[in-house]
Parts: sequence; C-alpha cells; structure tokens
Amino acid sequence: MIIKNIKIFLQNAWKNNLIVNTILETHSKFDVVFIQKLSWSSICTIPSSKSRNGKELVGIPNHPNWLVFVNSSLNIYDYPRVITYVNIRLSSFRFSLCKDVLNYRDILLISFFINNNIFFLINIYSDSSQSALKYLKDTEVDIPNILVITGNFNIRDSFWDILYLYHSIYSNLLLDIMDSLLLELSYPTNPVSTRYLDNNQSLNLVIDLMFLRYSSERLDNHSIHLEWRLLSDHALLTISIPIEE
Repeated sequence: MIIKNIKIFLQNAWKNNLIVNTILETHSKFDVVFIQKLSWSSICTIPSSKSRNGKELVGIPNHPNWLVFVNSSLNIYDYPRVITYVNIRLSSFRFSLCKDVLNYRDILLISFFINNNIFFLINIYSDSSQSALKYLKDTEVDIPNILVITGNFNIRDSFWDILYLYHSIYSNLLLDIMDSLLLELSYPTNPVSTRYLDNNQSLNLVIDLMFLRYSSERLDNHSIHLEWRLLSDHALLTISIPIEE
C-alpha cells in the first residue's frame, strides 16, 4: 500500500471506551489515533499467590488492526491517561514508544522513521494542576524533529479562544515549552469550541490544542469535527501530515 500522508486524529474519550472501540472498528482510514482520558477496566480475574479470590486483570481497548502504545503503571491509582493507536499498515515505519526520553503517565512520545529520518509525535493530557506541563518544564528535554504535539491542556485563554476574554497564568508556560521544542500553535480551519458543556455557547471551551513544527508549510491546519461530541463532550481534531518523498 502506498501512503502519501499520515492522518492523525485526537479525541478525549472522557472515560467512555465505547468511543475508543467505535474509532478502532470504523475509522481504519486514519493512521494514528491519540486518545485522552481512556478508561482502564477489569478484563478478567487471574490466579494470584496473595489472594485465593485471584487478581483482577485491568486493561484497555485493543483491536487486531491497531498497534497500541501506552505507558505501563504498577499503581492502580496512577494509570496513564493517554494512549496512542497506530494502524498496522504503517508497521514498516517502525513506530516505537520512547520511554527513555519521556517517562510520564500523561505524556506519550512515539517515534517513527521515513527514509531513514526519525520523527516524533507527542500525545499529552495536562490536568487542571498542569502536572504534565510542569514535568516537561522540569525535564527540559531536547527532542529534534517533533512534528506534532496535541492533546487536552485544560487551559482557557483568549489567545486561542475568541469567546474568552482573559489570560491564563499557565498559557505562557505552555507556549514557552512549545517554543523550546520548535513548535507553534496551530489554528483550526474552523475555529469552534472543542469541549461542550451547555447549549449556551459562552460556556463552551477551547482546551484541546495542536502544535506543529516551525515553518511546516506542508502541514495543514487541523480541523475540528463537532459530530463526535454526540458521544463525548469533546469534539474530534484531525490533521494530515505529508510524507517526504
């Protein structure tokens, strides 16, 4: 199969695995799926040397047509809140999880190769305390060739939300981190809210953002798809990344 671009989309599942399963089952036209706020649930009970009742095996949605990349956790109260699925038709690009570079439950760094050049994608969920951003700030990693960082940042700011009149104390931190990684904010082709709390438009939010590599003329602005908020209160974000010839 000839692939001329990589189609990525982002969705906050809001702990609803029906959304994740629906995407994996029906959206094979996409190549990479970034999910935030997935639900870790019990799959079955397995034998345990510590309990005669056994131990619950906890897992996440899987599908034979998708490769799964997720950070592991031994703490049941600290499960990762981000997961990335890669369509198996991209297996030749040698996608890999880079825990040796970033090892944090809410940040997922994956690499892949095109014509012997390595590129990176980052899926991130930053909670209301901005834990993920603070980790990035403290880590100060130098990662070349990041194409996209996208996720739910939980930051409201007039800089990317025309319906919001205020400036967040965290937006400068976010923009400084992205600038240090040579990324800039991408503005959607249809500037609408990404999270919907009410029919009153003033209560809706723009908190799902996408950052693209500097001077990436071949990277199109991303699009927001409102139909997905019927399953989740978050809309779907998509972008297409051209592959170098």
